Formats: sequence, structure tokens, C-alpha cells
Amino acid sequence: MKSKHEKVLSCVAAFLLIASAASTGVLAAQADFDQLREKYYADHPGKGKFGDLWEPIAIQKYWNPIDFYTPPDTIQGKFTRRQCVDCHLGMTPGWVHAWRDSAHGNLDGIRNLDPEDSRFYKKAELERIEAHLASRGVLQAGEQLDEVGCIDCHGGVGMDALEHHTELRMPDRAACGVCHLQQFAEAESEKEQTWPQGQWPQGHPSHAVDWKANVHTAVWAAMPQREVAQGCDMCHYQQNKCDGCHTRHSFSAAEARMPEACATCHNGVDHNEWENYMLSKHGVIYATTGKMNWDFEVPLKDAMTKGGYTAPTCVWCHAEFEGEFTHNLVRKVRWGFNPTPAIADNLRHPWFEERKDSWVRTCSNCHSARFARDWLDTADKGTIQGLEVEQEAKKIVQALYDEGLMVGQKDNRPAPPAPEADAPGAFFALFWAKDNNPSLVDRIHADMWEHDLIKHYKGLFHMNPGGFTYTEGWSELLKRYTEIQNENTRIREMDALRKEVEMLKSQR
Repeated sequence: MKSKHEKVLSCVAAFLLIASAASTGVLAAQADFDQLREKYYADHPGKGKFGDLWEPIAIQKYWNPIDFYTPPDTIQGKFTRRQCVDCHLGMTPGWVHAWRDSAHGNLDGIRNLDPEDSRFYKKAELERIEAHLASRGVLQAGEQLDEVGCIDCHGGVGMDALEHHTELRMPDRAACGVCHLQQFAEAESEKEQTWPQGQWPQGHPSHAVDWKANVHTAVWAAMPQREVAQGCDMCHYQQNKCDGCHTRHSFSAAEARMPEACATCHNGVDHNEWENYMLSKHGVIYATTGKMNWDFEVPLKDAMTKGGYTAPTCVWCHAEFEGEFTHNLVRKVRWGFNPTPAIADNLRHPWFEERKDSWVRTCSNCHSARFARDWLDTADKGTIQGLEVEQEAKKIVQALYDEGLMVGQKDNRPAPPAPEADAPGAFFALFWAKDNNPSLVDRIHADMWEHDLIKHYKGLFHMNPGGFTYTEGWSELLKRYTEIQNENTRIREMDALRKEVEMLKSQR
């Protein structure tokens, strides 16, 4: 059997070396962090292929520090690590208190943990980090970190002082990877996912390319309402930083293991995993039992055996693959972000079947394999049934467009903002409107495929009956389909009436 990482990684030699070290939990001293970091920056799209169409708003410097962060010039001078803490204790005390309570602020507490403490694994992790930093010359051989303070993250690991107005930085993924090389390599390995028939571009969908997906969206780049458009960036920045899951300044692993850590981004009409999870039996068990009784300090691999988990969490399911838990969360992805015929028509391909088998093994930690496979088969078939409704609606909308029957299409349907091209029921309809573009039928179909179908699909796979049957899924799909059929009948009847009137006029 192939190793876990052989199934997902096909990167450059140094990248493979680091990811292989991550798979075994051993940070090889010769693993070349510099090459991994260089690849990370080389892969980063910056402003993207539409970069000439938009400019960052001021807040953007915090969501994409790689391209836009510059130190403030309001504070001049060189400051020591202790001065950083003393000053911010008065200016931003919440930051300091969060840091002081964190593992970063209590390294001696980690070193002195009792073997019976569920956090004891962090002691070995700290020793590996220090050994790796020594191998790179950041520490002396055998030297220990006193702390991970403000200056280590916002300047550089081991710095004693920094020039606040020139050297201060906002940490990105690579900054975290200086110490957390294993996690950095694992997260970056999401970029190597390749779909068998090109249903999605390489690496998509994943946290590792979510910024790229953002800036390569035409309507996002074209919108003049930048404060609205760049609101998308509040979630689409995981490619840039790590604090979407491990929030500042506690950077707690326990926090990131709780479903609420996912809720900020994974909610709403087109990615409502949070709602579906919390309204499933899994989520109910977590809410009524888990939040009070489970130990979220234990590593995920020990959650069921030592942490008291009696139901899975978001990260437990999605970080697990063939018995191992890593920061690569897409190794079992099958349908991706939203269902398409290209996926539905190829589910028998070995790539999809192998991933389904992996899901069965994941679910078998709590359920019988037969139950797991039966439910996954149910979810697949239910998703396809929803997709069929949406595709029938799409044919109607496409025909109206092709025949020039959309409301306003013959007189006042303007083109969407470049580089978008006009199309029926297109994504831009959710973010832009002028005159009769989009028409009502456009918008209904856009909502149908981008919102209702996805809610239906994610309700199925997260086992929320209201999410895929009556409340959010199937019922809403049929409602939209009914509205589209009604609009189609109305538009065609009006067109026939218009033609009849014109004919009568011509006969006078």
C-alpha cells in the first residue's frame, strides 16, 4: 500500500522531504525550509490575473500582509522584546493577556508538563522545534527558546530588538512555518491535489489556494464597491496566514479543534457546513455533551480514545486520512465546493472510489462500515438528484438567453463589468446589477446553483435532514425551479403576444 503522502504529494524534492518528515512526525534536520518558503511565495498569486483592475483598501494589509503590509510610521525607534510587552500591556492589553496565557508565552510550562497531562505531547513537539531551529543556525546546539514573544513573530525568531517603523511585519504562513515546519508542509501539500478529469484546477478547492481563488474571480476584481468585494477576503486569506483557525494571540490548538473555529467562514448560503453540522446528531452531541466534557487538548488522533469524544468534530473528520491527522484537509474531497455533472458522471473513477473508501474508514471509527457506505451512497444519489433539478432549470434559462428572450435583452441589458462576460445565470449576478442585467430569471438560477444546490449537497453529507430535504435543500430547489418555469411561460407568452400584435399591425 502506498504511503499517505504518496497519494497527495508530487512536488519538488525538498517539498517531498519536508512532507515526508511531517508524515512520520520527525522533522529531518536536512529538510530545506528555505526551498519550501520560496515555493510558497512563488505560488502566491499576489493581486492575481486581474490585478490591474483593483486596488487594496486600507484593511487589506491585514488579510494579505504578503503584498500589502507596511509597518506604521507613528512609532519610531528600536525596541526590545520586553519593551514590546510592556508597551502593549498599556495599549492593547487583550493581545498581551492572550499571549501570556498561551503556549508561546509559557514554554517552561510546556517543558514541565506531567506525562499524564493531555498536553504532554507538546513537550516533544517543542524539543523538535528547537532541534530544527538549531540545525538551521537560529539557535545554538542544545539552546532552548526562552519564549515565543511578540518580536519572534513580528520580527524574526531569536531577534532581540527591532526597528518598529521598518522591520515590523504581519506574520504570514511562512513566518509560522519557521517553527511549525511540519504543519506548514502539511498545509501546503493541499496544493498538490489533482482531479482526474480536471473537474477543478490543481489544488482547488482548499485553504492553500483560497486567496488565489479569490483574486482570480472576475466580478470580485471588477466590482467598484471595494469595501464589499474585499469583505470576501476576510475568509479567503487562509493561503496568506494561519490565524483563521488559530486566532491571535493565543494560537490555541484546542480552540482550532472545536467546531466554532470553523464557523466564521463555513456558514451561509454557499458554504453552510457549520449550520448543517450543528443541526445534525453529531453537532447536537457536541453541543449537549462535548463542549462541557470532551478534552480538546488531546491530539486529534487520541480524541476518541483519550479525549472522551463521542461524536466527530469538523476538524476530526476532515484532518483524518487513513488513520493519520495532518493540516492537509482535502485528502478525501470528492464533490469539492459544489456539485457539477463532471463530478457526478465520473464517481466510478478509481480516484473517487478510493476517496470514498477512505471516508468509509473514517466513519467506521463510530459506525459500522456498512452503515457508513450506505449513507455515503445515499448522499451521492441525493446530491445527483438535486443536481438534475438544477440542470433542468439551467436548460430553460440557457434557451431563453440563446433566443434573446431575457427581459431587457433586446434593449437595455448592459454587459457586466469587464473582465466578466455576459452569460445566463452567471456568478456575477450575485454581486452586480444594472438595468435588466441580471434579469429575474438569471438571478433565480444563480441562487439555485450557487446557494440551494450547495445547501442541499452539504446538508446531505453533514447528515442534517432539514438541510437537504424541506428547509434548505430539495424544497428550495423545487421552489426555484417552479419560479424559473413560471418565468419561462410568462416570457414566452408575452413574446408570442408581442409577435401577434406586430403581425396585426402589419396587416392594417
